[in-house]
Amino acid sequence: MSEPRKIVIVGAGLAGATAAGTLRERGYAGEILLLGTDTHRPYELPPLSKGLLMGNTDEPDWVHDAGFYEEKDIAFLSGVTATKIELGSRLVHDDAGGEHRFDRLVLATGSEPRSLPVPGGDLPGLRTLRTLDDALALRSAFKDAEQVVIVGAGWIGTEAAAAAREHGAEVTVVDQVGSPLLAVLGEQVSDVFKDLHTAHGVNWRLGEGVAGFTGGSDGVTGVRLQSGDELPADVVLVAVGAAPRIDLAHAAGLELSDDGGVCADAGLRTAAPDVYAIGDIAAHFHPRYGKRVRVEHWSNAKWQGEHVAGNLLGENEPYLKSPYFFSDQYDLGCEYRGLADPETDQLVVRGDLAARDFTAFWTRDGQVTAAMNVNQWDDGDALKALVDGRATVTAEQLETADLKSLG
Repeated sequence: MSEPRKIVIVGAGLAGATAAGTLRERGYAGEILLLGTDTHRPYELPPLSKGLLMGNTDEPDWVHDAGFYEEKDIAFLSGVTATKIELGSRLVHDDAGGEHRFDRLVLATGSEPRSLPVPGGDLPGLRTLRTLDDALALRSAFKDAEQVVIVGAGWIGTEAAAAAREHGAEVTVVDQVGSPLLAVLGEQVSDVFKDLHTAHGVNWRLGEGVAGFTGGSDGVTGVRLQSGDELPADVVLVAVGAAPRIDLAHAAGLELSDDGGVCADAGLRTAAPDVYAIGDIAAHFHPRYGKRVRVEHWSNAKWQGEHVAGNLLGENEPYLKSPYFFSDQYDLGCEYRGLADPETDQLVVRGDLAARDFTAFWTRDGQVTAAMNVNQWDDGDALKALVDGRATVTAEQLETADLKSLG
């Protein structure tokens, strides 16, 4: 495989920017074009719903320093959207009228917040949280708000609830599920987060759907539930998940997965010659799990950006890392590694759930599928080894043994 003369990366988030930087670190001397819709230089998303929303910092974690792209001779076009890919001609078109020829193409277009198709769903003032500008505006709104309603009890919703409470607002979280984070953690562990937020004054309307939003041209003023109740609000945040941005890939004829990602092989290659998919949109075949996996966590974007650089330059290595993410809410910090199904996997708890000082394991057929440490920070490497190695262990061993001895 000869070294490409020009690599075009569509998407200037963490995945795309990391791929561009890693190419230069690995000695690639050809042309790199990094094209992104955001007007800011590339940044990481986790601080947006954590430190920045809390007011602990005014800036995100930038992927690279301000002068990096110019110093590394990376052509970075910000505020520009790719509109069309011609696979046969190897061309990317953008909304500024540009045409960009490529030898290899990386799609790293990321995700966008989902909306709710209900009456009032297009009212001005309904907020989402995905960009730096979103986070700064939401933080300002939280500071002035008396009543905040958050629709969605996932990671963004619960982290935003913690931030709004820290700013002094009354907070109500609405979701159709019976407990926050239920799909990821299962009932026992999700109840830890429910109790945590309850202790900090969050009001729950769980098991209830949203019928619509109320307000007018001046903005949204409340949330109407399917029960008929209406929740007045100064600020309404819709945090019902994110949808991968796949319109560009779909229009180009690339194969899509059942969950709406772009199909890629173990090395992150699509079926189109010299076209790769990374980050939120990549539904890649994961050898560890024996199936396609699409992960939206920041770590996946970073690690796949690093990994794809080698394959762009002629390597043929599968991407093998296990999913990883972290969360900070009030005085609770946690890290999650792996990929579990809490409906079917066995839960094993080491430590004290009530004290929020524990490690949770999920096992299947005696093998560790995932682990989450909560307010415990000494066993990260051991947990990674257990998850990556799909270690075969007993519940008693996970509860009492030296974890380093099990991996």
